[in-house]
Amino acid sequence: VQLQASGGGLVQPGGFLRLACITSRRISSFGSMGWYRQAAGKQREFVASIAAGGQTNYADSVKGRFIISKNIAKNTLYLQLNSLNPEDTAVYYCNAKINADVGYWGQGTLVTVSS
Repeated sequence: VQLQASGGGLVQPGGFLRLACITSRRISSFGSMGWYRQAAGKQREFVASIAAGGQTNYADSVKGRFIISKNIAKNTLYLQLNSLNPEDTAVYYCNAKINADVGYWGQGTLVTVSS
């Protein structure tokens, strides 16, 4: 299974981006999908997830600013990033889980928030 993330870039504080993660496997076959991020010198952290049934979950730090969604027909996971601040600067990774024991990672896309 391959996950290809894209959409990162340089954005000013207060700006927005939309990340996309295209999968090589039918997105409907995953039990859940999500986004994680890793800032320089820090551990990878959870950002948001969406279950097969559409239930979403967000880290407190992004709640109200980021929106996770998926397009089953396009086998694509999205993350809309709004009201970005410098603390959001990180490499963002998409993740897809078949179940609790089997999961896959994308290669990451860099988001830099700076004026």
